[in-house]
Amino acid sequence: MNSSILIDISQLRVGMYIQLDVGWLHHPFPVSSFRVASAEQIAALRELGLTEVRYLPKKSDPELRDLVPAAWDVPEMNDTASGRQVDAAGAPVLVDAEAQRRRELLDAQNRALAACDKRFGEASRQYQALERVVTAQPEEARAKGDALVSGCVAELLENGDSVIRLLSEGVGERNALHPINVMVISLLLGRALGMKSAELFDLGIAALIHDLGKIKLPPNLRQPTASMIPQERLRYESHVAESVTFAKRMGLSEPVWTAVARHHEMADGSGFPLRLSGPDLGRSSQVLALVNRYDRMCNPANGVDALTPHEALSVIFAQLKVRFDSVVLGAFIRMMGVYPPGSIVQLVNDRYATVVSVNSSRPLRPKVIVHDPRVPKDEAQILDLETVPELGIRRSLKPAQLPRDALDYLSPRQRICYFFERAVAPGPDEAES
Repeated sequence: MNSSILIDISQLRVGMYIQLDVGWLHHPFPVSSFRVASAEQIAALRELGLTEVRYLPKKSDPELRDLVPAAWDVPEMNDTASGRQVDAAGAPVLVDAEAQRRRELLDAQNRALAACDKRFGEASRQYQALERVVTAQPEEARAKGDALVSGCVAELLENGDSVIRLLSEGVGERNALHPINVMVISLLLGRALGMKSAELFDLGIAALIHDLGKIKLPPNLRQPTASMIPQERLRYESHVAESVTFAKRMGLSEPVWTAVARHHEMADGSGFPLRLSGPDLGRSSQVLALVNRYDRMCNPANGVDALTPHEALSVIFAQLKVRFDSVVLGAFIRMMGVYPPGSIVQLVNDRYATVVSVNSSRPLRPKVIVHDPRVPKDEAQILDLETVPELGIRRSLKPAQLPRDALDYLSPRQRICYFFERAVAPGPDEAES
């Protein structure tokens, strides 16, 4: 464990690793723990009005680590020399402006999350409406599905570069979470694979209704279990044919119901119901098979069996990769990142964090929310690791490995739900539109 020493602000030197005991709204730095890199940073720390800072010798530059802080003679730096301004009352204008900017960013990020939550919730309700009418009014069900998927495809294509965003706990309607999750991730993966609008639409529809046939099954047979007897297993597997029947009654195209028919087929021939293998599977089927498995691993019927997103990705790559097309799996890993949204991680500075979004162009530098006991959890700001080169991810953790205070603060999701948003976050004003 890294011990710290409180030192007078006058003793601060470049190369010292420090920890600020104030919230992020009250200082201009991207993180609260860092190695002092310049005299300008020391000047900024003076302007905060701090009389002492917390110094961590073991994380400081080697030539400073063993020093016992003494009353070094550090020349005073006035505000003019430091190139900064203060107002008439002596308050640091720069810090106030930075605090205001961060408040605006916090408001913008909260609005952006609320917008994603809202769109996911609306999509889940649209799916429920489709499910309610599909038996008696299949054409109306098709219209509802078409409207939902066409809207998502249009938004995805208009966004330009998109990122995958972790949503709030409890978003959406529970029985619709899986189809909407699979639709969202499949559309993102399809786009990453170069699919055009028409192909994306067919893929989105297939993803949305791939499990629709389960409404014909009793609740206890809708998810496979190790204790199922052969007759129960066959009944469970019949949901594929039931889903295809619904797709045909809805008047959907052959590419759609073919993808639905093959969403449990595996590249190595180990799937069902026909045990098809790689050459017989189309791209949409390959996408559905992978995304369906990933979501079921993260969100199983029994939450005790849930894997973290990082664990699910690791198991797929290390143990199950022969079951999936190599091109599709490679694109999926690049898109989701090594630490997909929802992963709990420990940073190189020992802080704990939740990954909240990933941009496929920078998969090792996701955006995270960091546990900081000095900041109320509802004011925690999203930190883009791309903007903080000195910070990185050391390892992934299970929620049970977190200390109690970090667990309560980060509140790992019981259900992992995703939506997409523009890669470039909107500014405070634009986020309102």
